[in-house]
Amino acid sequence: MRADHAARGRRRAFFLLAPLALALAACGGSDQDQQPPPPPVTYDTFELTSASVTEEYAGRARGSREVEVRARVEGILEERLYVEGQVVDAGDELFLIDPEPYEIALQRAEAERSNASARLSQAEREWRRVSGLFERDAISERERDRARSELDLAEAGMALANAGVASARLNLEWTRVRAPIAGAAGLETLSEGSLISQGTLLTSITQTDPVHVRFAVPERDAAMQRAVRRARDGNGDEHRRTATLTLPDGSDYDQPGVVDFTDVSIDPRTGSASARAVFPNPDGRIMPGQFVRVRLTTQELDDVVLLPPAAIGQDQASARVFVVGEDDRVSSRQVTLGPIIDGRQVVTDGIEAGERVVVRGLNMLQDGQPVQARPAEAPPAQIQSEDGQPEEGQPTDGGE
Repeated sequence: MRADHAARGRRRAFFLLAPLALALAACGGSDQDQQPPPPPVTYDTFELTSASVTEEYAGRARGSREVEVRARVEGILEERLYVEGQVVDAGDELFLIDPEPYEIALQRAEAERSNASARLSQAEREWRRVSGLFERDAISERERDRARSELDLAEAGMALANAGVASARLNLEWTRVRAPIAGAAGLETLSEGSLISQGTLLTSITQTDPVHVRFAVPERDAAMQRAVRRARDGNGDEHRRTATLTLPDGSDYDQPGVVDFTDVSIDPRTGSASARAVFPNPDGRIMPGQFVRVRLTTQELDDVVLLPPAAIGQDQASARVFVVGEDDRVSSRQVTLGPIIDGRQVVTDGIEAGERVVVRGLNMLQDGQPVQARPAEAPPAQIQSEDGQPEEGQPTDGGE
């Protein structure tokens, strides 16, 4: 009976341990066979487009023409004929220099011209008389030549007298100092009653329509420099660069300008080249000397893709993106980057139009890995978590 009791105990232990062994075996098989679900990613498709690279530079406004008004004759400054700071037209009288000495000089020159005219008339009459006598062999050839010389001298004297009158009249005209260009007249440098000499600075005139804005272009903007240089050399308007302006108060100037000049060399001290933009300024809103900012397009890019920066990864060799294939596996793609425009990264090479580019969920992705891919505009509940349950509240903006 003792043996039978031991056998029954062994059978009872077997039946108790067998289910436990089966359960353990089942658990072990589940851990080996079950794989984590593919990671969720968000993708977006992009088309080839064109993009403009815009740069902004600090500059100073200057008058398109700044002319010094100087006296061309000496004398006493009698009167200022303009209001300082007002806009004058070309030819307007600005100053009056005492004209009396030059009026007298003109009278003297006219008198000398009258004398020269009388001598010329006498020489012409003498030449006609002598010529007739020489034809009748009444006088010698020597007497005829003397009469011819007297006529030539009288003609030269008349020409000299005419030049003297013209010079005296010009000096008299210069006693009224006129504006050489239209623009805003500056302050007078000398008051009435001052004795001035030839070349004395009297005032200056600044032409503010159009207005020039000078700025420095960094060496890196070589494309713009070359384009503007071609425009300056007359190779067509297609190379000219249109510029816009921001005024000191932060407002945008409502009229565009044109960059018409850039220096042919880089200043080694600053690493930049001087450039100039021309803006219309009919109402004088831009004042010479103002600090402004010039914006212009330095480069036109065609057939590029604009990606959110979060869609781009970086390895030791290059920039890369992940593209979702038709089998819902991702492939790593090397891309060539351009500048960032309005928060979007320009990709110039490496992506074809319409490809599905991963824009969210790049972390820990590997080349050839299967993924749960959904478009950026799809509802977030379509993405499955690792436990097989829908994840709520996933963003759909394509951010990392």
